Amino acid sequence: MRQPIPLPDYAFAPHYFTHAHGHRQHYVDVGSGAPVLMLHGNPSWSYYFRHLIHALKANYRCVVPDHIGMGLSDKPPASAYDYHLAQRVADLDALLSQLIAQGAPSQGWTLILHDWGGMIGMAYAVRHPERIARLVILNTGAFPNPKALKLPFALKLVRDSWLGRVLVTRCNAFAWGASRFGVKRALRPSERAALLSPYDSPAHRIATLKFVQDIPLTPADRGYDLVQQTGAELGQFADRPAIIFWGLRDFVFDRSFLEVWRQKLPRAEVHEYADAGHYVLEDAHERIVPELQRFLAES
Repeated sequence: MRQPIPLPDYAFAPHYFTHAHGHRQHYVDVGSGAPVLMLHGNPSWSYYFRHLIHALKANYRCVVPDHIGMGLSDKPPASAYDYHLAQRVADLDALLSQLIAQGAPSQGWTLILHDWGGMIGMAYAVRHPERIARLVILNTGAFPNPKALKLPFALKLVRDSWLGRVLVTRCNAFAWGASRFGVKRALRPSERAALLSPYDSPAHRIATLKFVQDIPLTPADRGYDLVQQTGAELGQFADRPAIIFWGLRDFVFDRSFLEVWRQKLPRAEVHEYADAGHYVLEDAHERIVPELQRFLAES
């Protein structure tokens, strides 16, 4: 039997929600106080937010799900689950509706969003704007790609070629590459192993592939309408307290994405980190945590 890989700084009791489609979604639910929802992207999982959870749990209720196919959630085959953006948003809606029915606040949620978590979280926010109190943005997007049809070579290879599919599913190349090149300060081996641990076989790497394949670039792509609609409606959140933490050495979510956020949330407080990459929390959490704590206390 394969021994479980240690998860440094992640000793949180597991919680599970079984969706109507039959698959279990894992989430962290720890702390008490005003609710904070943290949404990860691809190819990370809730482990990515461990530093924020520890910093906030004394004063806030931290809810941190793993998307289906990722982290400690079920990893169904593509034939048994619809790996697309609209389903991700529906899953989040169902999970939070269940938590609210069980007594979680229906309003006053702070969203902390990274990578695909931004698109999923803001699509949910557009559905339920009355529930959203504050926004925390970390190298993400929630609008059509400002670079039009251009993708970095690595993403284009995975999205559009058979070779990319093989590299992701057989070699775990996408998660491996992100853990190496998504940071500018090398992870400790134990942390890197923990980030990679959910994707330990080809059958467990379907979601990392499907997330890339689901990137909508043109109106012909499934999900493009939802991305466009969400982006068009972001302006309604311009009056909410917002803070942006941005790693400037991100080869995907670069300055062009940051500038759109500045336009959509013109009152947002912005912190740029010239020495941080895509996994900005890995590179700069020591600097981000105090600023985030201050922001939450003051807003």
